Amino acid sequence: MMKFRCALAASVGFMALAASPVAAQEVPIAFTNATIHTMDSDSGLGTIEGGTMVIHEGMIVAIGGADTSIPAGAEMRDASGMIIMPGIVDTHSHIGEVSGADSSAAIQPDVRALDAINVRDSSIARARSGGVTTANVMPGSGHLMGGQTFYMHLVDGYNIRDLAFIDEDGDMMGGMKMANGTNPIRENPTFPSTRARSAAMVRSHFVAAQEYCEGDRTPQNIGMEAMCEILDGDRLVHFHSHRTDDIMTAVRLRDEFGFDLLIQHGIESGRIADELAAANVPVSAILVDAPGGKLEAANASIETAAELERAGVFISLHSDDNIIDSRLMFRQAGIAVRGGMSRDGALRAMTINGAVQLGLEDLVGSLEPGKYADFLILDGDPLSVYTDLHETWIMGELLFDRDNPEDLLHATGGFGAGNPQMNTHVLEGEARMLETEQ
Repeated sequence: MMKFRCALAASVGFMALAASPVAAQEVPIAFTNATIHTMDSDSGLGTIEGGTMVIHEGMIVAIGGADTSIPAGAEMRDASGMIIMPGIVDTHSHIGEVSGADSSAAIQPDVRALDAINVRDSSIARARSGGVTTANVMPGSGHLMGGQTFYMHLVDGYNIRDLAFIDEDGDMMGGMKMANGTNPIRENPTFPSTRARSAAMVRSHFVAAQEYCEGDRTPQNIGMEAMCEILDGDRLVHFHSHRTDDIMTAVRLRDEFGFDLLIQHGIESGRIADELAAANVPVSAILVDAPGGKLEAANASIETAAELERAGVFISLHSDDNIIDSRLMFRQAGIAVRGGMSRDGALRAMTINGAVQLGLEDLVGSLEPGKYADFLILDGDPLSVYTDLHETWIMGELLFDRDNPEDLLHATGGFGAGNPQMNTHVLEGEARMLETEQ
């Protein structure tokens, strides 16, 4: 996979770094004596016991054992008894009050999620409290093509560009949301009413896009320009699909038009794991362990991730927040292991695998020198229900601190936790009330 991933990831580093806010770190910070899960298999670092990691100006500058060189004058932080691991890459989320296409048409590639995201919405801070540092924020699945997704870096910013990954052309990065099955079917003359009509409408739109992209592109059509990015391999298709027949329809469309495909959800993908592996189709999976929801998800199984892993399918795990709360992503990995997935595979499915799927692996997803200092500090086994996430760092800035009452409110819930930009005021108000009562 994917021309999108390989072409952009190779060149995105400088532009993305230049466009993102870097924490003012005049002094390097060294974390010592930690167990470090690097999620980096290529360098052979793996898991380091008694490890040291040095960060400076938003980047990881050194990582290794106790003998790792620490710059003179660095701020020292003893992480004895703690676990350090990469931040979670959530490959399917709806945080930030995101919206997408409307009821005017079933196919709307011109719609952009980035134009609808509230960067100060409390759901972003809530996601950080669960360890999410990068997220693919998507429109909903009520359309055959619901609009362009947004690859969000969960830094603390006031402008959507602050939270963006930027490609070599200076554009904010994202994919395209597509869907099939029952979600886009509705009683509306501009929408399909059967699965067959759904596929026919998508095929017709791709054919029209081919004609536009191969022509002189006049007059300019911004929706068709987005389609050209798909056909050129510069925009990944995130395809919401549950049932085996719907998943294979998405694969046939990929084969016919040559776009890069990531199956999203793939509730029944374990049943066709060998076919997906043979077709080199990756999956961004969600695991649910309770009944309910739509009929298409009736065959949901906690063994799906394990079945895909055994077949050799490249898999990530996602929240679909708020279907699964972003704060419960570690539980997703735990459920995957309970269903038979390997422990290392589950942790990689939450970190580096998602980064690779989004084309961001040169920047995030593992702990290596030269990557963003996006990492988590936990007080125990990441897959244990008794473990607490203590800190979330993004680009070397501490953005969730369990010892901070405002941050703890996001992690645990309670009055004020869901109010955008209001948590500090809520806490101050409660303090004043207590003083008055006393």
